[in-house]
Amino acid sequence: MTLPKIPLAGVIGSPIAHSKSPQLQGHWLKTYGISGYYIPMDVSVQDLETVVRSLPKMGFVGVNVTIPHKEAVMTIADLVTDRAILIGAANTLIFRKDGKIHADNTDGYGFIENLKAGAPNWNPRSGPAAILGAGGAARAVIASLLDAGVPEILLSNRTRVRADKLKSDFGSRIRVYDWVQAGNMLDHAHLVVNTTSLGMIGKSEMRVPLDGLQPGAVVTDLVYAPLKTRLLETAEQMGCVTVDGLGMLLHQAVPGFERWFGKRPEVDRATRAAALR
Repeated sequence: MTLPKIPLAGVIGSPIAHSKSPQLQGHWLKTYGISGYYIPMDVSVQDLETVVRSLPKMGFVGVNVTIPHKEAVMTIADLVTDRAILIGAANTLIFRKDGKIHADNTDGYGFIENLKAGAPNWNPRSGPAAILGAGGAARAVIASLLDAGVPEILLSNRTRVRADKLKSDFGSRIRVYDWVQAGNMLDHAHLVVNTTSLGMIGKSEMRVPLDGLQPGAVVTDLVYAPLKTRLLETAEQMGCVTVDGLGMLLHQAVPGFERWFGKRPEVDRATRAAALR
C-alpha cells in the first residue's frame, strides 16, 4: 500500500524570520487536522529560480512569496493571473500537477476582505478613497478599490514621480497630490488607507496632518506592528471607523491555503490570536 505524499508549502523571502505566515498556516493545518507542513525559507536573489524549480520535486504544492522576490517570481512562473500582472507582483505560487507554476496576487483580495470584516457598512461607491504611499502594496490596494467600484482615488507619496506612475498605469480615476498637501486629501475621503511603513515599530511616525479626517470615514493602516498605530488612534478619537492591518495578512493567506491543502480556512478570533503569538 502506497501512503499519500505529505503536502508541503512555505514562504520564501529574505529576510524571513519575522514572517507571521508559518504561525498562521500552522494554526490552520492543526485546526483542520491536515497532515501538511508550512516552512519559512530564506532564499537569496541569485538562488531564487533554482529553489523555486526544485520545490515541486521535493513535495511542495506551493509557496507564498515576500520581499524581495514578488516581482522576480513572475518571470519564473508559466502562468500569471491578470491581477498579478496588473499589480506587477505575485505573492502566491501554486505548483500544479501538470508541472506548471501558477503565480497569483492575493493582496488586493485580502485588503478588501479585511475591510468588509472590519467595516461592514463601508460602501465603495460612497465616495473617494485617499491612499498614502505608492509602492507595491498601494498598487494592490488601488487595483482592488477600482475593481470594487470606488469612484476616485486620491493618491500621495513622498516621491511624487512614483504616484504619477500609478496614475499613468491606472488612469483618470487617480488624482495625485504632492506629499506636503497629503492632509488636504482627507477632507473629501470616505476611506483612508496608509500603505507606507510610517508608524511601524522602528520607522518614522506619520507626519501627515490628520485634522481633515471626516467622522464616519473608514481609516485603515496596512501596518500591524503596532496593531493600533497613531493614525488609527487619532482616527478613532475623531469618530472614524478603524480597521487594523493584521486582517489583510490573514485574509490574503486564505486562497493559497485552500489551493494547496484543499480546505478553505476561516479567519476568526483564534486565527488572529495565532498570528499574534
